[in-house]
Amino acid sequence: MVELVGTGIDGLDEVLNGGIARHSTVLVGGNPGTGKSILSMQYLYEGVRSHDEHGIYLSFEETADDIASAAESIGFDDWRELVDRGEIVVYDKRDLLDANDFSATFDKVLEYVAVPGYSRLVMDSFTMFSMFFDTERERRTYLLRFVDILKDNGLTTLLVAEQGAIFPETEIALENFLTDGNIYLAQIPNNADVNRYVWVAKMRKQDFDNEVFPLDIGDGGITVHDDAAGFSLMGPGSSDLTRGGSDGPF
Repeated sequence: MVELVGTGIDGLDEVLNGGIARHSTVLVGGNPGTGKSILSMQYLYEGVRSHDEHGIYLSFEETADDIASAAESIGFDDWRELVDRGEIVVYDKRDLLDANDFSATFDKVLEYVAVPGYSRLVMDSFTMFSMFFDTERERRTYLLRFVDILKDNGLTTLLVAEQGAIFPETEIALENFLTDGNIYLAQIPNNADVNRYVWVAKMRKQDFDNEVFPLDIGDGGITVHDDAAGFSLMGPGSSDLTRGGSDGPF
């Protein structure tokens, strides 16, 4: 039986039938502003608060103070305290990007993910990390190695990626295939407001509900609602990627 890791995100664990498979690597994709970083922070925060699991946050785009301020703005008031106690470890862009070449940066990442005592990891963003690769072959080689190393270190990982959620307009990238799961966040303008949605497109080794569900972002982070949105994120002329099955479309 597959052991599941609860995300701690209201409604999402119900969509996932309990959480994501332990030691899996899941890609969290979406356009800017859809809530990817909030979902990832919430995953680590609730990991400590609700599941007694410590986490590592790798950020290529923000400082530790920026991340803490964002966490506090959505109600994670004791984020800094958890960081001070070492229950969440943040390695920010100053830690990751002061090396002179990619090999040195990659070695730093490998050093950080091997820190003992941690079971959850977030990389925000994997898109920035991917920009270090010179060729597609190098990118594939390092990604395969990286995913294996994460599993070997006992980590259940979210990789945040800038990626559209409307198919087939979005490009299906290598990381979609090589990761164990794909979760997409989308936002659709509605008059003066914005409606946000989540779609679990793929999750290996487990059953899940692959309908599109609405979500809200408020105090306490993301809440996923159980009333399916009743539409697909598939564009005209695309194949039916949303049909059921534990492995999803990829």
